[in-house]
Amino acid sequence: MTVKYKVVVAGCGGMSNAWIDYALERPDTEIVALVDLKLEFADKMKEKKGLSCETFADLATAIERTGANVVFDVTIPSSHFQIASTAMRMGCHVFGEKPLAATMEECDAIVRIAEETGRTHAVMQNRRFDPRIRALSRMIGSGTVGRLEMIGADFFIGAHFGGFREEMDSPLLLDMAIHTFDQARLISGANPVSVYCHEFNPPGSWYAGHASVVCIFEMSDGSVFNYRGSWCAEGAPTSWEAAWRVVGEKGTAIWDGHGQPYAEVVAAGSQEGKFIRDYVRIEPAEADQPADEALKGHRGCLVEMFQSLEEQRPPETDCRDNRYSMAMVLAALDSAKTGRKVDLASFICV
Repeated sequence: MTVKYKVVVAGCGGMSNAWIDYALERPDTEIVALVDLKLEFADKMKEKKGLSCETFADLATAIERTGANVVFDVTIPSSHFQIASTAMRMGCHVFGEKPLAATMEECDAIVRIAEETGRTHAVMQNRRFDPRIRALSRMIGSGTVGRLEMIGADFFIGAHFGGFREEMDSPLLLDMAIHTFDQARLISGANPVSVYCHEFNPPGSWYAGHASVVCIFEMSDGSVFNYRGSWCAEGAPTSWEAAWRVVGEKGTAIWDGHGQPYAEVVAAGSQEGKFIRDYVRIEPAEADQPADEALKGHRGCLVEMFQSLEEQRPPETDCRDNRYSMAMVLAALDSAKTGRKVDLASFICV
C-alpha cells in the first residue's frame, strides 16, 4: 500500500510508545521523524523501535525536511499550543495527547487555527474508548432510562505516584479529572453550563496540593453531573474508569467501571399503590463486544483519528468539541479558588 500519512512524532517520552507502535502497524503510515528538545531522547526511541527516520530538536525543521502531513503531539501540556499551531500552519494534521492546551485562551486559539488552515486537530481521550462506557453511552442514547436527571461519578484511588504529581497544587483536577469529565459528556451527550467545585486535601494525604474534589456541574440538557474524587483514598478503590450512576425519568443505569453496565427501569403494567415500584433489569444490547474490545483505549482513539481523515469529517475528539472537556477542568479550578459557582460560557469563546 502507498504511504499516505507521513508522521512526525513530537515528544519521545514513555507515552510515545503507544503512538509509535500503532503507527508502525499501519501500512499507509510512515514515521518520518522523531522530535524532542533533548535530542538524545529521540535518538534512543529511534534505536528502540528500529526506525530509520531522522531525529530533530525542532519541529518546524522536521516538517520542512520530511514533507510530513501528520504530527503526533506527545509533549507536555505547556508545549501543546506551540506544537499544534506550528504543525497546522505548516500544513499538518495534529493528533495530540490530552489536554488540548494549558489554558482556555490557547484552546480557543487552536480551534481558530484549525478552522483557518482546514487542518484536523484531535485530542487523545482514550478512556471514552473503553467498550463498556460506549455500551453505557448507547444505552443512555437509546432512551433506556428516559430523559436524564442526574449523573454521578465516584473516583477513589490511593495512588502513590511519587514525583511531580505529589507536588502539584491540584493533582486530581489537573491530571486525571478531565478523563471522567469527558466521559460524562460522552454519556449524556450534553455540554457543561456551570460548575461549583470544592477542592481539599484530607488528613493523611501524601500530596502537597488538593488531592480530593467534589464538583457539581449543570449540563445543557438540564441534568446535573456530580463528580466525587480522591487520589489519596486508601481501601476499596474504584476502577480508574470511575463508578457511575445515571438517573433518568424511567429508571437508572449503573456501571461500576469493571463489568458490563446495566439498567433498572420501571416495569410495565399497573404500579398503583406501590410505595416502591417493580423494576426490570436491562442489559446492553452489545454485552459481548469483541470488535469494540480490539479498539480499546489509545488504539481505539487513534483508529478514530485516522478514520476521520479518510472520511473527511471531524474526529470524535476534535478540538472544537474537546475544549468543552478542558473548560470543565479550568472552570472547576476557578470555582475552587473563588468559592463561587462559575458560568462556563465565560470560559469558551464560541
